[in-house]
Amino acid sequence: KHQLVFDNGAVDPDREKRWAELFEQLDLNKDGRIDVNELRIVCGTSMGEPEKIVREGDTNHDGQLDFEEFTQCLRTHEKELRLMFRSLDRNNDGHIDLAEIQQSLHNLGVDVSSEQAARILQSMDKDGTMTVDWNEWRDHFLLNPLHNMEDIVHFWKHSLMFDIGEHLTVPDEFSERERRSGVVWRQLMAGAMAGAVSRTGTAPLDRLKVFLQVHGSSTRRISLWSGLRGMVHEGGVRSLWRGNGTNVLKIAPESAIKFMAYEQIKWLMKGSKDGGSLRVQERFIAGSLAGATAQTIIYPMEVLKTRLTLRKTGQYTGMADCAKQILRKEGVWAFYKGYVPNTLGIIPYAGIDLAVYETLKNAWLQHFCVDTADPGVLVLLACGTVSSTCGQLASYPLALIRTRMQAQASVEGGPQLTMLGQFKHIVSREGVPGLYRGIAPNFLKVIPAVSISYVVYEHMKKVLGVGS
Repeated sequence: KHQLVFDNGAVDPDREKRWAELFEQLDLNKDGRIDVNELRIVCGTSMGEPEKIVREGDTNHDGQLDFEEFTQCLRTHEKELRLMFRSLDRNNDGHIDLAEIQQSLHNLGVDVSSEQAARILQSMDKDGTMTVDWNEWRDHFLLNPLHNMEDIVHFWKHSLMFDIGEHLTVPDEFSERERRSGVVWRQLMAGAMAGAVSRTGTAPLDRLKVFLQVHGSSTRRISLWSGLRGMVHEGGVRSLWRGNGTNVLKIAPESAIKFMAYEQIKWLMKGSKDGGSLRVQERFIAGSLAGATAQTIIYPMEVLKTRLTLRKTGQYTGMADCAKQILRKEGVWAFYKGYVPNTLGIIPYAGIDLAVYETLKNAWLQHFCVDTADPGVLVLLACGTVSSTCGQLASYPLALIRTRMQAQASVEGGPQLTMLGQFKHIVSREGVPGLYRGIAPNFLKVIPAVSISYVVYEHMKKVLGVGS
């Protein structure tokens, strides 16, 4: 009852005195105001984002916090901390214990060992009881609003910043607040722009991959260099970017459809939009279904991209001409050639991408995370790159069969085969290595693609006003 009175706005003399003492400590030059540099000097690396604290509390926009702004900021934040504390304190005994920390992290998709949960607990436990009461929780997080349990999900978002040419990653989780504020669509736009620049930058390697998938064989050996040289010789340097326009155009609708489908599937699985985050297994199912939905709708663009990528000089005047010719010569169903292996490829890609990412994430958290969930940019890039590459490696044979089926009518004298027919044809002629034809340029483009998309993504987030 005592605590509830304070939550409802009554003055707590001890709290006011504590805040006044804290303000005195932080106000190094004794000018009655606290700025970002003072917060950084006093709190050091233990504080998440001093800029964010000042920005959120600075009501008169002078770049500093006076005592009134400071106390209002702390009052608001203490209410949020109180709600978080209560949600973690499952048995309502006024203390957070080891099991409650483990369970809360598990619900957010992060599994930690008892030893790791103990280390997290010890970072907050001041009296050595191996439990955390309200005062310990409040003191630990009061000037560190970023470092709370749910930020583990926020920090470890990865799929938006990665674009290695295949948009099969499972969509990220967004909070209800992010959805309402429009942050979701700004982040999706930033991700689409990053993907467009990344794909354009690595388009020559992507075209070479498609060329090797369709025309490469054990009898007709084409090296990376001879393949690029042959394409330049046939159509000039600009020909290296054939099919890139369609590849870039399909990013935005695919991302939007996949995100909306994921949210609807998540809602059906949870039964309510406020149902919280999905577990990893649920994310895999929802992500795979959302990916299949998006691919079904935009798949004709995939076929157009492959045909335009493989076209000879003068064969098509553009995307519309390519679509007309396919429709006239092969009919509507030609736009869905290779659809089955493409859809089947989503399952190993999404499953392995998620599994590897979760494994790497949990390994990092267990070995290096004590009182922060922020892994840093390099760790995120490394984990995302490894997981996406593993997913691509697992689904590559299906991607190769899909590309060959898409290209069948454009290859003169080529057999018109089904998915199983293509598989048997490739293995009988080239063996199992034939299923990985063109994977070298695919791997070569991963690091530049991830690097470009990350840099552009971060820049676009600033332009669009999306916080980190």
